[in-house]
Amino acid sequence: MFDVVVVGGGPAGMSATLTLGRAHRAVLLLDAGEGRNAPAEAVHNFLTRDGTPPSRLRELGRDELSAYPGVQVRGGAVTGVGVPDGGGFRLSLSGGGTADARRLLLATGLADEMPDLRGVGPLWGRSAFHCPYCHGHECAGKPVAVIGAEPARVRLALQLSRFASDVVLCTGGAPVDPALRAKLEAHGVPVRCEAISRLEATGDALERIVFESGPPLAREAVFVVNVPRQRSDLAARLGCAAFADACVEVDEFGRTSVPGVYAAGDMARRATVPVPLAAVISAAASGTVAAAVIDQDLLGADFGLSNPFPQRVDEPRVP
Repeated sequence: MFDVVVVGGGPAGMSATLTLGRAHRAVLLLDAGEGRNAPAEAVHNFLTRDGTPPSRLRELGRDELSAYPGVQVRGGAVTGVGVPDGGGFRLSLSGGGTADARRLLLATGLADEMPDLRGVGPLWGRSAFHCPYCHGHECAGKPVAVIGAEPARVRLALQLSRFASDVVLCTGGAPVDPALRAKLEAHGVPVRCEAISRLEATGDALERIVFESGPPLAREAVFVVNVPRQRSDLAARLGCAAFADACVEVDEFGRTSVPGVYAAGDMARRATVPVPLAAVISAAASGTVAAAVIDQDLLGADFGLSNPFPQRVDEPRVP
């Protein structure tokens, strides 16, 4: 039996595995393949790794994990999960066989559903974005569009106006609150309210936004509203509590509502965080925290010690 099985080989899962390997835990990392940021050219806002391609970051992580004898890494997905009579968790694996673990860390991540907008798919992560902290700096000096009419889209347009050469809010046919429109125009951000027909590009480079009426708008980047969803249903099958946006609910220590099951990365958030955090460095940090808490959890179980991380009142102790 492994001390911990980590499901998901992205930044959260690899960081957790590194921490557990360094703590001399027997840990299995299961990686089903491409992560959420695979379409992007580079990872940003990750100190010492800013500008690194996502695939290269995975290679570097795997290389570091190979130095720890307690760590095993396997490809494949989890097809089933059960709770044996002796406790812990038994995972059925897509390549055949099973893996038993005393504790389980889910780091399966989110996947992005694209907006219903012709032409956006090939541009995703290249010239169509959703996060200003991941890709905003790369738009400096470029003409940019923000699509949407909600207050959050107005806020994003104003944020990008600090460094893009010019920003236009394209509402897709929806009205904008008059007070917010006045604020946009006062800060040099025009508004286009026509319905959008399509995005036109050469390869993955956006060239223009074509409207159902009126002239096209030349742009080099566009920020759209994506809908994140859970990449795996494993948390749901385990019965983990989730929010309305499908993010798994965790406390500040990465613990889910199911004893012995932890979650890290963008698939999980605390109640005090209104949206999932998409930054790679945030995912990595959450994996490190969850792994340290798991190690302390197991340490208490092994030696009959109290857990330094306070338990929820309704949470039973796991053997």
